[in-house]
Amino acid sequence: MAVLALLWGSGFLWIKLALEGGLSPLHITVIRCALGAGVLLVLARSGGQRLPRDRRTWGHLVVAAFLCNALPFFLFGIGEQRVDSGMAGALNATTPLWSLAIGVAIGTERGLRPVRLAGLLLGFAGTVVIFAPWQQGGLTGWGVPALLAAAVSYAVAFAYMARHLIGRQTAPLALSAAQLLAATGLSALALPTGTTTALSAPTFTAVAAVTALGVLGTGITFHLNSRLIADVGPTTTAAVGYLLPVVSVALGAIVLGERVGLRVVGGIALVLVGVGLTRRQSPAPAAAPAPAPVPAPAPSAASAVEAPRRPSGSSIG
Repeated sequence: MAVLALLWGSGFLWIKLALEGGLSPLHITVIRCALGAGVLLVLARSGGQRLPRDRRTWGHLVVAAFLCNALPFFLFGIGEQRVDSGMAGALNATTPLWSLAIGVAIGTERGLRPVRLAGLLLGFAGTVVIFAPWQQGGLTGWGVPALLAAAVSYAVAFAYMARHLIGRQTAPLALSAAQLLAATGLSALALPTGTTTALSAPTFTAVAAVTALGVLGTGITFHLNSRLIADVGPTTTAAVGYLLPVVSVALGAIVLGERVGLRVVGGIALVLVGVGLTRRQSPAPAAAPAPAPVPAPAPSAASAVEAPRRPSGSSIG
């Protein structure tokens, strides 16, 4: 779990280093998807898993690849051009809150209990505290909206994937590799519209950072996440999500010298407490003659960063 949290949480550091080294958000997205797909293809082949062949599955994969990989990966690059890497990791932790809000809006989350509603409101209040728009030194501009849009994109993707992909395939590694292949194709199609000057002279640090982001932060983490779920279950694995903003903020401060104030720490704490409250399950009836099966836990911050790697190969960012 410690290694998984470190690899997931370090993704925002790699993005920042790649940007500072001369790579554009679009180029980072393409390279990240391609390297992640390559790692998962190797893992899938070693496990005897084959890519899907039916058009219907590939159609769903293309939609999921856009919502859960190409778009959020690009938005994280856009956002980190103006926002610190640690802050990006903190805002990414709002994904479960958006998932619950979307579920309430479309009717899949019914009977929202006061505790979960309080968690939803508390989490969004923490988000506002983090970027403090009322202060002159608060985080303004398009960086924060881009990062929040990435988190929303993840949440929409999870709802779509839960309905059309998750649990319907017996080859998760191959399915994730296929989704990242689709994301690579989608993001590559946008290359002619993006600037090419950013790739004129990328530094060695940028190349190393985007390589680590694709291989470790997008490919290997999926394998580790799947193994951890098999070993200890999804609920325990989901606890990794609470470590991600801590890791991203710590790495940003240690490696990049990013400043972390008490307001930001307090906002992150509110977000994590809010996420924890929204994940609380309703207690089973005390006198039920035949207890119904307990539903699977809702997506957590951990599954939110890595949903691109479970049925698709993210993180998060």
